[in-house]
Amino acid sequence: MKKRQILVIGDNESGCTPESAKLAYEIGSEIAKSDSVLITGGLGGVMRAACQGAQDANGVTVGIIPQNDPSHANEFCDIIIPSGMGLTRDFLNALSADGVIVIGGGSGTLSEICAAYMYKKPIAALKNSGGIASKYADQYLDYRKNVKIVGVETPQQAIKYILEQINT
Repeated sequence: MKKRQILVIGDNESGCTPESAKLAYEIGSEIAKSDSVLITGGLGGVMRAACQGAQDANGVTVGIIPQNDPSHANEFCDIIIPSGMGLTRDFLNALSADGVIVIGGGSGTLSEICAAYMYKKPIAALKNSGGIASKYADQYLDYRKNVKIVGVETPQQAIKYILEQINT
């Protein structure tokens, strides 16, 4: 039986606050405890913290990196997919996921949200994490209303929402 795959997206190392890193770590841990696979962009910041949280909880982590050299991935990625696709790997990340959790983020995060939105993936955004997550929580991206970006307060609420959407 296929394992659930949950993508965590957000700020890279240059924009990741200690608060965002803590949220990402907790979300990674909760994903592992739910027996789901964590997918990230495999680099630093939110991606690294989520991978560390999942690994510390004995979960499996996948990093889909934009480079063609696996050495760019963070040390907590169990499986590294060096896409060599640059920023277009955002679509690969979104399409690999059954659901998406957003913590903070900037334009790269928004790109991944747009890809997930177009393919109607469930999306949960941590309202209190700033950036793109706070800006788009509890909204649709456009008039099509493909999926609502559901705003949540805690990592546990994010996981609960995504798992409910995946399992229906």
